[in-house]
Amino acid sequence: MTDIPSKQDILDWLAAHPTESGRRDIARAFGIKGAARADLRRLLNEMAEEGALARRKRSYREAERLPPVSVLEVTGPDDQGDLFARPMQWAGTGPAPRILMIPRQGDPALGRGDKVLARLTEVEGDGHSHEGRLIRRIGGGGERILGIFRKGPEGGRILPIDKGEDKEWLVPADATEGAKDGELVEAERAGPKGRMGLPRARIVARLGDPAAPRAVSLIAIHQHGIPDVFPDAALAEAEAAGPAPLGEREDLRHLPLVTIDPADARDRDDAVWAHADDDATNPGGHVIWVAIADVAHYVRPGSALDREARRRGNSTYFPDRVVPMLPDRLSGDLCSLHEGVDRPCMAVRMKIDAQGQKLSHRFTRGMMKSAAALAYEEVQAAQDGAPTDRTAPLMAEVIAPLYAAYAALTRARSLRQPLDLDLPERRIELSQDGRVVSVAFRERFDAHRLIEEFMVLANVAAAEELERLRRPLLYRVHEEPSPEKLDALREVAEASGFTLAKGQVLRTAHLNSLLAQAEGTDFDELLNISTLRSMTQAYYHAQNLGHFGLALRSYAHFTSPIRRYSDLIVHRALILGHGWGDDGLSAQDMEQLEETAKLISDTERRSMAAERDTTDRYLAAWLSERVGHEFAGRISGVQRFGLFVKLDESGADGLIPIRSIGREFFHFDPDSQTLMGADTGLTLGIGQRVTVRLAEAVPLTGGLTLDLLEVEDRGLPGGRPAKRGRTPGRKAGKAAKAAAKSRKVLRRRK
Repeated sequence: MTDIPSKQDILDWLAAHPTESGRRDIARAFGIKGAARADLRRLLNEMAEEGALARRKRSYREAERLPPVSVLEVTGPDDQGDLFARPMQWAGTGPAPRILMIPRQGDPALGRGDKVLARLTEVEGDGHSHEGRLIRRIGGGGERILGIFRKGPEGGRILPIDKGEDKEWLVPADATEGAKDGELVEAERAGPKGRMGLPRARIVARLGDPAAPRAVSLIAIHQHGIPDVFPDAALAEAEAAGPAPLGEREDLRHLPLVTIDPADARDRDDAVWAHADDDATNPGGHVIWVAIADVAHYVRPGSALDREARRRGNSTYFPDRVVPMLPDRLSGDLCSLHEGVDRPCMAVRMKIDAQGQKLSHRFTRGMMKSAAALAYEEVQAAQDGAPTDRTAPLMAEVIAPLYAAYAALTRARSLRQPLDLDLPERRIELSQDGRVVSVAFRERFDAHRLIEEFMVLANVAAAEELERLRRPLLYRVHEEPSPEKLDALREVAEASGFTLAKGQVLRTAHLNSLLAQAEGTDFDELLNISTLRSMTQAYYHAQNLGHFGLALRSYAHFTSPIRRYSDLIVHRALILGHGWGDDGLSAQDMEQLEETAKLISDTERRSMAAERDTTDRYLAAWLSERVGHEFAGRISGVQRFGLFVKLDESGADGLIPIRSIGREFFHFDPDSQTLMGADTGLTLGIGQRVTVRLAEAVPLTGGLTLDLLEVEDRGLPGGRPAKRGRTPGRKAGKAAKAAAKSRKVLRRRK
């Protein structure tokens, strides 16, 4: 008869053979065969019930120990930049082990919430018990929920705040983290469904009162996982930094460079100056200087500041706050080109001819002193003949030459024909307590376009310079629209009475022609928005794939290193290429270039989504006091479930649910993007002007629900709908009745 080992024998053997934890492995080790296998299985199950072993399908391990290969969740970096993780399953009695991830060359970048398969080694570390080495990433963060916690007798529920999400989550009593009723919380999925089929969740963060002032952007920050607390090591590096010395830099402090930014600018990272070219061989030409803050001097490759900047990828801007890429000591002080203060810079001197074509460029690492910190409005007013005491002394030497150079660049632009979208930018003004005071569209001046053209020219020069130097760089890439998106745009154009040429190689000039047809008509904004939607999203890439929207062969981002990591990489490449110091592009930067491009493209999209959600919530908060009011707008989207309408006054987007449009059935045609009434033949499509009533505005989600009142200044068949209450029953339309009758006839024939 085969002897069954003792429980201690099994524990000792598992400790000595951590990779052999299957029941068959144990049976083979102790020579257990035949019927004795059933006794072994009972013993192992008993040990698992007692908590001495953790059972995983047909394998066993000590409950207080992790297997050598485990699935982990990355919990994020500490203040030193080291990345830690926790086991996804832990059956021990104490806290789950803390695991230090040891990155190797070629490993992908990992972030908070990532799930990974890793090989573990037990260590006696400072604050961690294991080291983990990545085998493979097996998915992003688990499903996260942001919502309002409602306390119950056995825990509670979470009501999500995501727009369009109505699924509630059940929180067991031991997973509430002490959350209070009505509190804003962040949670994650935790196990199978609970009572009444509700999915289970556990609270991971309590975020306070959702109605508190300025909670709107806080919601977006947590919802999108935007890092908003700097590690101590990064802050320490920033605080230890001081003014840069002149050293071997070119002294540019005699140039009257000025910064031109929004009046409420939080950072100033670019300065400009221009003058007529005195070279007789370039009649009517200009010399343009663009100087950019030398962030690379302070953010060195591999430093704590560098690791955190790369992780953030870019700054994120909200109406009430900014989540910067760099600590304020740098972004708001040492790297900001303040008026009258010496600042290190990377500058480019560009010569253009009278037609705005660039003839040459020269990059330098210098020291500048801003002659003035100006706002767009005051620069434009000065150019238009109303200078102030600040701008009047700058007219002859600074402002007038800037506009003269800009006039030449506009001639070059008209020949190049970049995509000429005219999309107004919304400005949300808040009171001191975070309430929305007004929503308006920012006025665009030639001063805005002047700076844009100067920055584009400098970005082109940077890409061309690094190509000349044969140094790696991150290109800003924008590919042309897909055929499917072009067909959708063509449908909108034709529905609006315009044409978009077909059967030829698409150029931005063709799209500009369409926009020119719509300019000044009721469809102007619609065609601009529809054209924008047809575009692919720009991104960063280590290879040059061109920039369709700007109609440029080579394009890189050079002009905003305070708020974009891509620009910092370009600066480092220029430093390396010209031999300007030991803070240029590192070997690790070059090895990770493709990975960095993917990472910062993703962080850019993350910031855009967070900024958009925040704007929607602020707009809903502002409009919540005007529920029941009527607004003019235009249909901007059509789906099977209803219509999207963009309101003229605020630019807010709302939904008209299909159930609220009359009492008939509506057929959805995805090709023509229309809804057609089965009884009345009423056709609703993109571009139509409508009058709507605001039925509901939910600040927590940013959702707006509208009632349709008029289409193209005509009332709906059957009159205006009653104010929202109980939805009236709908009679079957003629088409629906005919279809039902046909089905009955068919059944009788069968």
